[in-house]
Amino acid sequence: MRPLWTVKAQSVWTGFVLFICIILHGCKCDFRYSIPEEMQRGSVVGKITQDLGIDTKSLSARKPRLDFEGSKRYCEFNSRTGELTVNERMDREVMCGQRPSCAVHFDLFLENPLEFHRITLDIQDINDNSPKFRNDVINLEIRESVVKGARFSIDEAHDADTGVNSVQGYTLSNNEHFSLAVHSSTDRGKYSEIVLENELDREKQDHLSLILSAYDGGTPKRSGSVIINVKVLDANDNVPVFTQPVYELNH
Repeated sequence: MRPLWTVKAQSVWTGFVLFICIILHGCKCDFRYSIPEEMQRGSVVGKITQDLGIDTKSLSARKPRLDFEGSKRYCEFNSRTGELTVNERMDREVMCGQRPSCAVHFDLFLENPLEFHRITLDIQDINDNSPKFRNDVINLEIRESVVKGARFSIDEAHDADTGVNSVQGYTLSNNEHFSLAVHSSTDRGKYSEIVLENELDREKQDHLSLILSAYDGGTPKRSGSVIINVKVLDANDNVPVFTQPVYELNH
């Protein structure tokens, strides 16, 4: 942890710089760059010399310095090329979770004359995560007497990505008994139910296996699946039957 006087001194210096910039009209326009997450170290974000309208030699002589909030330096300035480059891997899901927007802010300071520029990096989501269900297998017990049209809710899949790269829909493997209904809600997002289309008969089939898949809207699409095991429970739907209508006893 830095000493308190260091933090205070830095705050005073920052305030002083802002004050001087305002007096000297050194605060120029902000720069905003949009980059995908997970860019490799050394990847070019933007060309500072071009955006400032000065050459590399002039910019280098003015001792450019990047000032970040916190300990991580997400970018570096290449004094040889005048480019702003990626210095540290940026994982949008780690940095911002499911928030719809994700940005990194830092300042570029220049000397002689003194000025600073606010730089914003908008971190765009890439489709680097697949939809996942909470469990690999879902076990359901359904009594054979359940009527056609009965619905059974299934745990929704989750995707760490956002927007179109998150879960967009579901598919169900072909089978004789169940269809799929997909719904949307603010708290659950996209979720599904299986709907009984043809009544079950335990005496004919006491167990069914279905595959439910969730897919996202990325390019290419990613998907995840879960197995639904349905155990058909017996109902008292059969009367006792003799093997023949008449039995004869001989004495």
